[in-house]
Order: sequence, then C-alpha cells, then structure tokens
Amino acid sequence: MAEQDIKKEPAQEPENNPETPETEAAEPQKEEKKGRKVSRKELEEVQAELEKTQKELAALKDQYLRTRAEYDNFRKRTEREKAAIYGDGTSAAIKGMLPVADNLERALAQKDCSVEDLMKGVEMVQTQFLDSLKKLGVTPMGNVGDEFNPEIHNAVSHIEDENLEINVISAVFQKGYMLGDKVVRHAMVQVAN
Repeated sequence: MAEQDIKKEPAQEPENNPETPETEAAEPQKEEKKGRKVSRKELEEVQAELEKTQKELAALKDQYLRTRAEYDNFRKRTEREKAAIYGDGTSAAIKGMLPVADNLERALAQKDCSVEDLMKGVEMVQTQFLDSLKKLGVTPMGNVGDEFNPEIHNAVSHIEDENLEINVISAVFQKGYMLGDKVVRHAMVQVAN
C-alpha cells in the first residue's frame, strides 16, 4: 500500500528562461558553430600583415645576430689588445733599463781603475738609472726631514731627538718609489719623536 500512496510526479522539463546558465552556454556554442564568414579581402589583409610581421622579425633577428657577432669580435679584440699593451709596456720598461745594464757591464770589464774612477762611474750609472725611472713615471720618495706618512712610509724604528719635530723622518734605510699616485715600494724609515 505504501507504493500506492506515493504519487509519481511527472518530470519537469527545463524552462526556456534566458537567464538560466544552460541556455547561456548553449547560445555561444551555436554562434561558434555557425562561424563567421571572412571575406577574401579581409583574408588578404591578414596575410599581408602576417608577411610584414615575419619580414620585420627576420630583420630584427638578423640585426641581433650581427650585433652579437660584433660584440664577440670586440671582446676578443679587446683581450688581444690588453695582452699586447702589457707586453709593450714591459718591453718599454726593459728597454729603458738596458743602457744601465750595459754601463754596469762595461764598469765590471775594467781591470785597472782607481777607486775614485769606480766611484764616479757608479754615480753616473745611478744617475742614468734614476733618469730611466723618471722617464717611466717612477719617482723616489722618503727623504730625511719629510713628514712621516703611514700610507707611503714603513716605520721600522723610532728615536727621541729634541732637534727634530714630531713625526719627522730622521733616517732612510731604503728609498720608496711611486708610479704616479700608486706606491710601488714603501720607503723604510726611522721616525723621530
């Protein structure tokens, strides 16, 4: 009897309500299926635009590849030039020192010479050597009486001397040299007070 009491309700069919989601989804699909007819003129315009864009892309790609190759060549050339500059600079420095070496060799070849002549020859070679350094831009530094500067001087000892001012070089054990503003070798000095 329970089965008889249950009434079967007829299945409801979906309403044709334009606001239902099923209907909204069905309409664009119908439009997509229909498709849009493209005129021959529009198709030719799109193909022309595509060809133009492809030509521009090819031109830009060619320009990029050329620029990349030029940069690679520039980098390699710069490396070669750096190596050559270093070699040329070293060669120029050695060339400036060779006359000094020649004169030292000549002085040692002398068998019979007095101490005074030997001393005079060594002084001349030293002058020639300092001139060679000067031509290369190297200057000596660290003289007695100069003010002590820890950036260019190396203090190895300290003395008390009433005759000298505070922080003054009283003795130089080894001269220092500078190339422009760069210290090549610090002067080894004694500082007073």
